[in-house]
Amino acid sequence: MTSSPILQLKGICKRFPGVIALSDVSLEVNRGEVVALIGENGAGKSTLVKILGGIHQPEEGQIFIGGQAVSIPNVSSAVAMGISFVHQELNNLDNLEVAANIFLGREPLWGGPLKLIDRGAMIAGSRPHLGRLGLDVDPRSLLKTLSLAQQQLVEIAKALSQNARILVLDEPTSSLTAGETARLLATVKELSSQSVSVIYISHRLGEISQVADRVIALRDGRNAGELTREQITHDAMVRLMIGRDLRSFYVPGTGKWHAARLQVKNARTSAWPEKSVTFDAAGGEILGFAGLVGAGRSELAESIFGVRPLIEGEVWLGGTPLTIRHCRDAIAAGIYLVPEDRRRTGLVTEMTVRENITLPGLWNYTRAALISRRAESVQAQRQIDALRIRTPGMETRVMNLSGGNQQKVVLGKWLSLEPKVLIVDEPTRGIDVGAKAEIYRLLRALADSGVAVIVISSDMEEVLGISDRIAVMHEGAIAGFLDRADFSEEKVMNFAFGKTAA
Repeated sequence: MTSSPILQLKGICKRFPGVIALSDVSLEVNRGEVVALIGENGAGKSTLVKILGGIHQPEEGQIFIGGQAVSIPNVSSAVAMGISFVHQELNNLDNLEVAANIFLGREPLWGGPLKLIDRGAMIAGSRPHLGRLGLDVDPRSLLKTLSLAQQQLVEIAKALSQNARILVLDEPTSSLTAGETARLLATVKELSSQSVSVIYISHRLGEISQVADRVIALRDGRNAGELTREQITHDAMVRLMIGRDLRSFYVPGTGKWHAARLQVKNARTSAWPEKSVTFDAAGGEILGFAGLVGAGRSELAESIFGVRPLIEGEVWLGGTPLTIRHCRDAIAAGIYLVPEDRRRTGLVTEMTVRENITLPGLWNYTRAALISRRAESVQAQRQIDALRIRTPGMETRVMNLSGGNQQKVVLGKWLSLEPKVLIVDEPTRGIDVGAKAEIYRLLRALADSGVAVIVISSDMEEVLGISDRIAVMHEGAIAGFLDRADFSEEKVMNFAFGKTAA
């Protein structure tokens, strides 16, 4: 890494109707440097990188690339200047070959006026870019046959094929396993050593600590501060983003638990049919489920909720056995699931906030077999107020809300039905730290009201901070339980890797 700036943004301002998105924001990236851009949702990160990508135009300020003042009027201009993006939602066509994705829109041609695609040239041209990333796949393979991490690397290969000098990675690991994340972070470091500058945007602060040379924080559309490599710590980043310490995130429980509300006995799922799970969750407690990806936590939750059948086992609620053949059975009993992928399976994103909140209990809002819009609106507004959902109104489509507010809508639809047991799978994935604090507050308040709350999380800090007890799964079975007095990262990981003593 050299000290020569490849990119400088100075005094950038951007306004939208009724909103000052950016006010006098500056950012500088050196050649071969990895700069992490952090901030809560709404802090201005997306607007800033959209300006860099030619989607928005700044009203004030200047952009310099390689020391030269430039204007970036559109996306193609950004690409021509060596700026490429890899977005959280991959922009690829998985029914095409790897090579076709790398050269999409820039296919080499032959045949003169016939303009036929030169497939051989695409395949040959793809190999050096794939090799540069250490991605050992056949360029002729269909993209859909690759893992998410490999598809992510193909997107980076596409950027490199465009001679990218500045690579913007937006939440690149949100859908990756721990092993895939490690490979991607190694790739970022390799690109840095090859003089590619990287702007890395992520809510996963642990990744930033590993990969960033410098951190720049935005808060409320302004520069909030900067950290050098030596200054980068988890707590320091949180303080820059939200202006307070992380310790205030986790609210301790009252310790007043009721009798075991949910009991799961000898449950076997299709994911690990040879293993069985037995546990109970008391009203008033938050029971955390930890474990490695693939340990069977999500499949267990889906079986309790009726998404997939239990091969064997029993589910009891309040001392009464339940027959759960379908989600309807779980919902009727008061057992609700907030799924891991809120956009695909937790929400109907094209519907409004009101419609999503009332959807699972429409029978509560009917009058003479017709849905009462007024009754729906009363309940929706009650949840918007109680959960502090930041939305222009209840008729706003959920797709237009931030990740944290989408998660609150999922919670709101179940809270409106007064749950007895709430299972929350990865409650804060892809959510900024400020929204995390609010989600934790909501879950704790729910537990304190007597609900049995089960939280499945791959975030070690989260599961240690929010839980009253932790059940650690390993290869389809519970390897051990930990009471709060015994919590430690080492003990959780020992169980997660199958050690019998933590």
